[in-house]
Amino acid sequence: MNFAVLIPILLVYMGIMSWLAYYGYKKTVTESDYLVGGRNIHPAVMALSYGATFISTSAIVGFGGVSAAHGFSLLWLAFLNIVLGIFVAFAIFGTKIRKLSLNLNATTFPTLLGKRYDSKFITVFSGCMIFILMPAYTSIVLIGGGRFLQESMSMNFNLALILLASIIAIYVVTGGIKAVMYTDAFGAVVMLIGMAIFLFVTYQAVGGIIDGHSGLSAMKDLVPQALVDQGHQGWTSMPEFGSPLWWTIVSTIIMGVGIGVLAQPQLAMRCMTVKDDRALYRSVLVGGIFIFFMTGAAFVIGPLSNLYFYENTGEIALTAAKGNVDLIIPIFINQLMPDWFIYLFTLTLLSATISTISSLIHVQATAFGQDILKTLGVRSLFGSKLSPSRIGVLIGVIAAVILAYLLPAGIIAQATAFWFGICAAGFLPALIGALYWKRATKAAATASMIVGFTVSIIGFLFLHLKEAAAIGLSQSLFGKATVLPFPWTHIDPLFYALPLSAAVFVVVSLLDKSTSVKKQAEKGTIVPAVSE
Repeated sequence: MNFAVLIPILLVYMGIMSWLAYYGYKKTVTESDYLVGGRNIHPAVMALSYGATFISTSAIVGFGGVSAAHGFSLLWLAFLNIVLGIFVAFAIFGTKIRKLSLNLNATTFPTLLGKRYDSKFITVFSGCMIFILMPAYTSIVLIGGGRFLQESMSMNFNLALILLASIIAIYVVTGGIKAVMYTDAFGAVVMLIGMAIFLFVTYQAVGGIIDGHSGLSAMKDLVPQALVDQGHQGWTSMPEFGSPLWWTIVSTIIMGVGIGVLAQPQLAMRCMTVKDDRALYRSVLVGGIFIFFMTGAAFVIGPLSNLYFYENTGEIALTAAKGNVDLIIPIFINQLMPDWFIYLFTLTLLSATISTISSLIHVQATAFGQDILKTLGVRSLFGSKLSPSRIGVLIGVIAAVILAYLLPAGIIAQATAFWFGICAAGFLPALIGALYWKRATKAAATASMIVGFTVSIIGFLFLHLKEAAAIGLSQSLFGKATVLPFPWTHIDPLFYALPLSAAVFVVVSLLDKSTSVKKQAEKGTIVPAVSE
């Protein structure tokens, strides 16, 4: 790698990012500017920021590596990402979220739920769940960026983590959501160009679309026996129905992330930043095209890397990466692409890392400063001149770095599915009720959220094999890795936590007559009509 070329490119890139962050800082005057961009962000900027936040190194490096191991079955997740993550999230949920947040003067996701249900407990509880659990997701995005810099630039992994974390902390502390969204939009353009070129060159390297897919299909007998025993039927086929691998792919990766996107606090907040519904409708096309190229490309490139590695080294991708799926895409890029593309893709991965983590840290910071401390009446900490939200930035960054050292290898996709699934179980019924059901009550939302998060956490601790075995609590208490046998060991907790939390929400709402939305509206808690 020619560092004499790379370093000037990085300096130009960071100069542009810094200027955008400074521009966001200068435009950040009020608290509303810091939290929701003054509600006047351009729809294209919003869509690109949403996409860049959604598609991080976890999708490109983590899920790209997982698709290399498991095959094209992950393309179903790309389909759900576009249908639910863009169309439903913008045109259906997004318009309601924007209007409700405007009516209630809500500037964060927990505050939106708390004000809608007239409950400080819901605001604080939601903020706590975000502040406590989101660092697990933030850290794996940081790991993905660090691993790529380690492989592509021969940089020390520890140095890469600290460097990325420091850059992100500066952006978020100074400029708030405007700085985050402006840098996100620029990063999204870089990501789109990088992934489009990567997809084209990959197909070119394996002989084109037809030869590439047929060649990969012919490699079915090369699937490792351990994966065959789990239900793997080749990289161009779905796993055997009902097998352990089928449950993992469908329940955890496809459904966990595909449904969980609708209840992501950092994504829902983007819908609060635009001026009107038309802006959201205009965002659908931009967002859909971006997600199509990003997730679709990653989930095609991953499996095809097996054909490339086998034709050039005699090994499949998993073997070439020594069993660590998080290293497959970085190694593939280094072997396949010329130096100039590695420079471009370095910017792509930097953009993905910085955009996603800055958004996640911003949400964690506002959860700490606005949703928890401000709701509880705390305006400052230890006499500091920094606002609690900005102190929350520093805490969130430190937590992400610490977890990046503690989490095991090959964890990126797994931790992503964990966060998306647990958000769906904990937040989605209450969010849907807040937007669409007048009978939804405070007691129902409270019970549903507690049940959703509790059942999800119990599932990960005692039932779902990967997390339960890694944590070891079930082994310590009961002498076995999980308390129930297959298929519970491979069914994502989302599959039972979400239906249970939804059932609790509906039943309690129907039984609870004292705090219906109608009565709250009479007291002025909820504003039923939207004024813009």
